[in-house]
Amino acid sequence: MSDGRDSPEEVPVGPPDGATAAGIGSASAASAGGTDAAGTAGDGDHDTRFFGQPWALAHVFGVEMWERFSFYGMQGILLIYLYYSATQGGLGMDQTVAAGIVGAYGGAVYLSTILGAWVADRLLGSERVLFISAIIIMCGHLALSLLPGFVGVGVGLILVAVGSGGLKANATSVVGTLYSAEDPRRDAGFSLFYLGINLGAFLGPLLTGLLQTQLGFHWGFGLAAVGMALGLIQYSFGRKQLPAKSREVPKPLPANRRLPVIGIGVLGLVTIVILVLTGVIRPDNLAVVVIAVSAVSALVYFVVILTSRRLSPTERSRVWGFVPLFLTSVAFWSLYQQQFTVLTIYSDKKLDRSIFGWEMPVSWVQSINPVFIIILSGVFAAIWTKLGRRQPSTPVKFSMAAIIMGAAFLLFLPFSGGGANSTPLLAIVGILFVFTVAELLLSPVGLSVTTKLAPDAFHTQMVALFFLSIAMGTSIAGWCTQFFVVDDEVPYFLILGFIAIAVGVVLWLLTKPVLALMKGVR
Repeated sequence: MSDGRDSPEEVPVGPPDGATAAGIGSASAASAGGTDAAGTAGDGDHDTRFFGQPWALAHVFGVEMWERFSFYGMQGILLIYLYYSATQGGLGMDQTVAAGIVGAYGGAVYLSTILGAWVADRLLGSERVLFISAIIIMCGHLALSLLPGFVGVGVGLILVAVGSGGLKANATSVVGTLYSAEDPRRDAGFSLFYLGINLGAFLGPLLTGLLQTQLGFHWGFGLAAVGMALGLIQYSFGRKQLPAKSREVPKPLPANRRLPVIGIGVLGLVTIVILVLTGVIRPDNLAVVVIAVSAVSALVYFVVILTSRRLSPTERSRVWGFVPLFLTSVAFWSLYQQQFTVLTIYSDKKLDRSIFGWEMPVSWVQSINPVFIIILSGVFAAIWTKLGRRQPSTPVKFSMAAIIMGAAFLLFLPFSGGGANSTPLLAIVGILFVFTVAELLLSPVGLSVTTKLAPDAFHTQMVALFFLSIAMGTSIAGWCTQFFVVDDEVPYFLILGFIAIAVGVVLWLLTKPVLALMKGVR
């Protein structure tokens, strides 16, 4: 379940910082490895204790696996917890509002990656931010488990979103410091790390969902907290084995600027509190707020980059070439991320979850995608390797992803019109297989092309733009749920399916001019 946020190719990102790229240092650490000095990545060159990889990888592997276990485990039961009635153990929230909150929360996770990367690049270093973020995540799951009602939801989701963003932005960077640039085990190490991500994403919904159906929602949230605690304990014992490079601050914030930055942070927090207390930000418009913040942030990034005098004509052209890819990415994630909103509701209301007389928990549907990711990632890698220069260009891959994603929504139509629990489980398995094919055409490819198109002075800002496309798409996925009607789902799947296909077709027709703007990048 990579959805762009878990790809082994991720690098930290930072917000605009004048005309400079905040945090290029840690991004470079992720992509170029460390050095051979004592205490750095070179020490891992002869360490093969973890399946042929440095033993330090086991600790990052573990904390990331358990973080994904807790993240997807909690998210698998979050929506139904919000809208289930009190007699079912839920909060009885309006279904549309609940889905909007889930979408806004998902978008906030990607917005938080920008903050987490900036803190690592300018203040603390990637390894420290990773450790602190894991603690924050565990506290968030504990809040969901122990605090009652909406207080637990509010405190818990804020902490998990901020913590997940910080961990997501820095875990891959830490892995990158374990290897020198010439280490032939590097790709295999990232592949093993990626396996841990999807193993956690697979097991989380299974176990938390099972506990939720047997003992209740708070037990499921508690298991997510336990999982994160296990990862944190393991990582705590292994932190000292990580190279010193992982704790370096690439571009330290000058001491005379720290107080103003703290002031801006406090002012921002106070502003948010005031907006909440005055009713400007409410549960029913939270998704719209996150969409707006993501859109404004993306616009600022594009303006800062495109108006900079530090760009060569070729670099500026490449940034313009990224614009249609960005818009297609937003459209793609708007549909793909409905796995956690509309598909959850559909699985609850329409899916036949009966297996030999036993009813499968709703959250188990979320474990299907990680299995396909694990299986198909190697297949796609082999295909692209085999095709070499003959493989489709990036705009074509993006357009194919959008078209296939739209087709996946149309695959719901043959099962429309049925009553409760009328859609066969195998149908959802097949549809999620199509989801995964679309994802693998865009998610890892998107991060890769973003780094290729990025100007030298704005490397991290361009990666931030890709994450912002996911933030916008995820929030839109929550906002769209208001138009989904369980008993009349045909218009919803039909319209969104054809919109995605149209976006893909338009990009396909624009392939030549987009490639011309990309100036040699395919």
